[in-house]
Amino acid sequence: MSLVPARNGANAPPPRSGDLVPDQFKTSTKGKVPTGYAQEVALSEHSFRNLHRDFQNQSSAGKKRKRETKGDSAVVYGTDAYKGPWAKYDERRIDSDSGEEIEVSAGEDGSDGSDVEVVYEEDGIVPVPARPTLAGTGYAEVSAETETSVFEGTQQYDYQGRTYMHVPQDLDVDLTSEFESLSLKCYTPKKLIHTFRSQSGKEAHDRPLTALRFFPTSGHLLLSAAADGRVKLWDVYHERELLRSYTGHTKSVVDLDFCPDGTRFLTASYDRQMKLWDTETGTCLGRFSTGATPHCVRFHPDHLSGGEFIAGMHDNKIVQFDTRLPLDNTPDKAGKTRNKPVQEYDHHLGPINTLTFCDANRRFISTSDDKSLRAWEYNIPVPIKLISDPGMFPLVKAAPLRGLTGKPAVLCQSSDNTIRVFSTGDRIRANRKKEFRGHNNAGYAVDLDVSPDGGIVASGDSAGYVVFWDYRTCKMWHKIKAAETAVVATAWHPRESSKVVTGDLTGGIKYWD
Repeated sequence: MSLVPARNGANAPPPRSGDLVPDQFKTSTKGKVPTGYAQEVALSEHSFRNLHRDFQNQSSAGKKRKRETKGDSAVVYGTDAYKGPWAKYDERRIDSDSGEEIEVSAGEDGSDGSDVEVVYEEDGIVPVPARPTLAGTGYAEVSAETETSVFEGTQQYDYQGRTYMHVPQDLDVDLTSEFESLSLKCYTPKKLIHTFRSQSGKEAHDRPLTALRFFPTSGHLLLSAAADGRVKLWDVYHERELLRSYTGHTKSVVDLDFCPDGTRFLTASYDRQMKLWDTETGTCLGRFSTGATPHCVRFHPDHLSGGEFIAGMHDNKIVQFDTRLPLDNTPDKAGKTRNKPVQEYDHHLGPINTLTFCDANRRFISTSDDKSLRAWEYNIPVPIKLISDPGMFPLVKAAPLRGLTGKPAVLCQSSDNTIRVFSTGDRIRANRKKEFRGHNNAGYAVDLDVSPDGGIVASGDSAGYVVFWDYRTCKMWHKIKAAETAVVATAWHPRESSKVVTGDLTGGIKYWD
């Protein structure tokens, strides 16, 4: 119910104190200023700025800048040379104290004053400080040409004077016999049995893992690389401790590979260097570079001690080096030198991601960011096969199908959360009947591997899982929560039936059985 004011004002609101003052006693100063009368106007900030700018333009419109003389048309060079309509205006400077413009006029001799040093009343420019040095500290200058290696194990030699390169014989696992003589049946791992840590008890690496490789054939050593630029060698059996660390890269190590006999290994880094290391002594045996960033390196499997290797580069090329050439870069009979590639394969249209040997090591397969797969004859720089489909995604990692059963194939990690299979027999083609799904890898270069008998496929996951599939049926068996971050490195032990090692973005390395 609302009150309606009556005509006599009975329901009207009470009067205010200001209304009770008579008009003759009221005073107002509205519009009065000491110099006269000013009218109040509501003006926004934007309007005020526009009016202020217009006023400044009008006040400076009448000021004309002085101009140089046109010169003599008969003179071509010199101070009196003809300038005509191209004569410059006098330079204007703003004094920092008064805020007024200062004109630099021409000198009495007719010169424009450009040779006269003008000193302005303003703060001086602070000189650029010199780059600090490491003098007086305990650190050394970091260089891509300085390599060091430190043995960090408890015992370097056993009672017979043998190093960690000797394959252990005191285990219940046969690590020396031929693989064909083993009746190995692989199973998926179920539990965590060990976490590799440094001597201080911290994670294996300070930065994210990039690659994990078991020692060829025996698997009694594990090599790891990370974004901290360091490579570490671990003992898989006995104490499972850190044996040796290799330092020589100034940026992240992106890939590494053992030679077939394990005495040497290669590292590729974002510092555009590929280095050859001695596994036992830690000595750097060679540096290789083309000026581009390497993405992957692979030794040729037929050379046991690592005679030749190929590398996929960021500049769309695949280069081939020979480590047997002289160290002093003197050319051999064919004119080849050690620091230059002996062969180049340059048909890709994007950076190279993977390199995989196949067909009794006579061919190799390369994948690239150009969403294609190419097959090559070794030492012949012309592709023999091109697989490219509009529906393909970049293939970022690859693993050969191991084992004695099944047809030869290569499994590739695709960026659309799938694993695709390519047959590598007489005909290299895509196997459209096999495709593994159920994991997430988009945005990461997640590694994958196949069990020694070729029956189980293992892959990391961006959510921290390790996923296992049956190769024959392509069905997922189960997942293991391996980390809180993405699992980017996965490797299956070459002699064990159910042991897998994983690496994640926190730098941790875990061993599963």
